[in-house]
Amino acid sequence: MDGFQRRMKDSVQFRLSLALSVTILIVALLAGVFAFVSAYDEALEMQDNTLKQVAALFERQQMSLHYPTHTPAIAGDNEETRVVVQYLADGAIAPGTNDNSLPLPLPGTLQDGFSTVSVAGEEFRVLVRTTASGQRIAIAQETESRDRDARESAWRGLIPFVILIPALLLVVADLVRKLFRPIAALSAEIDRRDDLDMAPIDARHLPTEVRSFALAINRLLGRVAKSMESQRRFVADAAHELRSPLTALSLQAERLAATNMSELARERLGKLRQGIDRGRNLIDQLLALASAESSTSTAQAPISVHKVYRAVLEDLLPVAGRKQIDLGVEGDDCEIAVSEFDLQTLVKNLVDNAVRYTPPGGKIDLLVFQERAAVVLQVRDTGPGIPETERERVFDAFYRVPGSEEIGSGLGLSIVRAIANRVGATLELDDADSASKTGLCVSLRISKAPTPAA
Repeated sequence: MDGFQRRMKDSVQFRLSLALSVTILIVALLAGVFAFVSAYDEALEMQDNTLKQVAALFERQQMSLHYPTHTPAIAGDNEETRVVVQYLADGAIAPGTNDNSLPLPLPGTLQDGFSTVSVAGEEFRVLVRTTASGQRIAIAQETESRDRDARESAWRGLIPFVILIPALLLVVADLVRKLFRPIAALSAEIDRRDDLDMAPIDARHLPTEVRSFALAINRLLGRVAKSMESQRRFVADAAHELRSPLTALSLQAERLAATNMSELARERLGKLRQGIDRGRNLIDQLLALASAESSTSTAQAPISVHKVYRAVLEDLLPVAGRKQIDLGVEGDDCEIAVSEFDLQTLVKNLVDNAVRYTPPGGKIDLLVFQERAAVVLQVRDTGPGIPETERERVFDAFYRVPGSEEIGSGLGLSIVRAIANRVGATLELDDADSASKTGLCVSLRISKAPTPAA
């Protein structure tokens, strides 16, 4: 009962379908009762007209009546539907008191017109008529067969209702579902969008009642897009403005390193240069994140995954070499239709994270293989991995796994997710070694580039 009340409260489609169905059932019930009563009364009236026609036939042809005591069986004669014609006064000389005797023991006091008389426990519909010659005749028929025929005729009149009402309920339910289909389609379209897609909804084919709602959503999307764009512009402008002073500080630190100074001062200078390098790296990542979250996309053409892997390895091989990390590429080369710059930025951030968190002497593999209609790129390392409870939050900007001692900004995976959303790829984090629950395997699934026509 609670579920029904909740659906009544929450679903406009359910309430509309229920209201229409109840209305149809009530109207159908009233129409059915009216049709049944009308058909029943009409059938009885037709049977009364039959008695009138028999009386008129008797008078028109000036028939005379006699009641033989022994009559042979007549084909088609049925006691229940039999029409009896007699002089009303002959009821007094009826040979018996049952309904099989002729004439019937009808009372002589009956008035002209129709009446219902009980004869030996059986109800008879009796028409009394006075002829032009002054004779009073009675035409009688059992009411049981009359009523049965009238009921059957009335029930046959209800057959269209019995057939059409369920069909009409199904049509109404289907019609209501189709009327609400644009809303479901609109909801599915919005759900399929990525986080950065602020394009307006196409409201041209929506019903008028829904179009105003869609236009309101478009206005909201426009305001959100402007707000996000202003935030990205602020981050990019701030990063650009910070680049110059940090570059100046870096140059001053290099010039200072060339002078004579004590070991303590040189140690402090080294920490200062590390801080400057971290700041410059943070600014570069902020700029990369602002670019990745931008709604603009570059032209997409099929590119070689191995080519991107080689470019990333050339950039990060010196860093991996200092930690004696084994960097390798596995799998046959594939082509995917994405921006080369986006893919290189994405892979570089993944490999850079792997190099940072993989201990000295570890191993990092860059894999590529085909899986049905997609190309899968994987970066696997032998580092500590990421706990399952943290795998969703690590994509948030500036979030770092608690207990991590590695220096970083917490922006690498945010950049990766932003680019993945823009190119329509899916990201998955898993253990590199499922048995020991160690290492990290980042999988990126991208649709394959269409094969050019020969």
